Amino acid sequence: MTDTGWRVRHTGHPHGPVDRYPGVAEVDAAAHRLARRHPDRCRLREAGRSRAGRPLTLLSVDDGPRAVLVVGGPHPNEPVGVASALRLAGQLLDRPAKPGVSWHILLCLDPDGAALNSGWLDGPLTMRRHYEHFFRPAFEEQPELLPPADADRAPMPESLALTGLLDELRPFLQCSLHGVDFGGAFVQLTRPVPGLSERFTRSVAHGGIPLDVDAYDAVGWASPAPGTYLMPAPGGAGLSRALPDEPELSTWSYAGRHGGVTAVLEVPMWAVDAVGDARPHPAARRAVGAAARTLRERAEELTALLAHVPPHARAAYGPLVRTTEFNLEVCPPLADEWLARWCEQPLSVSRVATAGIVAARIPVRVASMLLRLLADTGGPAADAARERAHGIVAESLDQLRHRFGARWVPVETQTAHQTRAVLAAADCLHPCPATP
Repeated sequence: MTDTGWRVRHTGHPHGPVDRYPGVAEVDAAAHRLARRHPDRCRLREAGRSRAGRPLTLLSVDDGPRAVLVVGGPHPNEPVGVASALRLAGQLLDRPAKPGVSWHILLCLDPDGAALNSGWLDGPLTMRRHYEHFFRPAFEEQPELLPPADADRAPMPESLALTGLLDELRPFLQCSLHGVDFGGAFVQLTRPVPGLSERFTRSVAHGGIPLDVDAYDAVGWASPAPGTYLMPAPGGAGLSRALPDEPELSTWSYAGRHGGVTAVLEVPMWAVDAVGDARPHPAARRAVGAAARTLRERAEELTALLAHVPPHARAAYGPLVRTTEFNLEVCPPLADEWLARWCEQPLSVSRVATAGIVAARIPVRVASMLLRLLADTGGPAADAARERAHGIVAESLDQLRHRFGARWVPVETQTAHQTRAVLAAADCLHPCPATP
């Protein structure tokens, strides 16, 4: 196996299982080492710059006419994508070139956001420490989501870099490497990829990861196989109206203008086995109603705590403020949607578990970011706000750990599955020619 140089905390062998996520700087340095060691197959270039001026590094392997584009780090709180991007590059260079195919790996799409999460990567990978350093941007600041044509804002520099690569490379496959903090693995596709569902399911089983059979991110989407979801047409019936995400306004759909298909590959950090249970829930109405009430009550409490963030902290940590406000704004319509629509239909154990996870996950995210915003603020009111935010974090994590049985998925397992899924998608769309 190619030694990418970041396997510095492992089980002992220099090519042994990885037990940590690399930072963006580590991945960039490792990519440069790969390019020096494999000058005949590997090359690097800057695909653009982030809003803060950080480079967006593209690592390309081989030079076949048909391109695969892999996007690492689209969401900064999901470091598996950056790790898997580097792992994939090493694996590609460890094997013969796939005839006719070139691979282009954008190592990290959002390095600015990654910098706001980086504190977790150097310590124990616990739930508590993860949320001490948590950041996930509001929807309008996520590079894969594009503004509508009539919006009063321009696309982000990171978005323009990615759409520029899609226009240049015209890939037959784009893979976006995502992770969920709690749940299971699943794949979202812009159109069917024959044979991928079976291989994805086998990979999940090999890693001991639950397959999310009723994924929250794909409520109302067509599901041709368990854990596989097809992105809907604009305005599709049955879709969630509580969140402002529109898959058709995304870099995932953008690839389709050149005939390409996008696979959004999700893998959990902490697995929750219940998301793999498709059986009807025996008390769905009561359970979803309780989750909706919890979400609404937590949002009201956290909104009151947000008022204690002083102006200087708001000015210094704008992205944290904006995403905190965004998350609090979506909680009431989410709760209303669950009560109005979900409680009136039979639901799987998976869907009900997802509602409970979201009702705990959004408050722990918001409370954690509030703690960062209040860190340098003194006085009795701020102290009381911090104490309550700490309480919400502790209560939410206890619920996720004990009620839902969330268990850590080793980084090695996460990246191995995600890399297998990328290779499987490429093989399903562009199989190797049979040996005579």
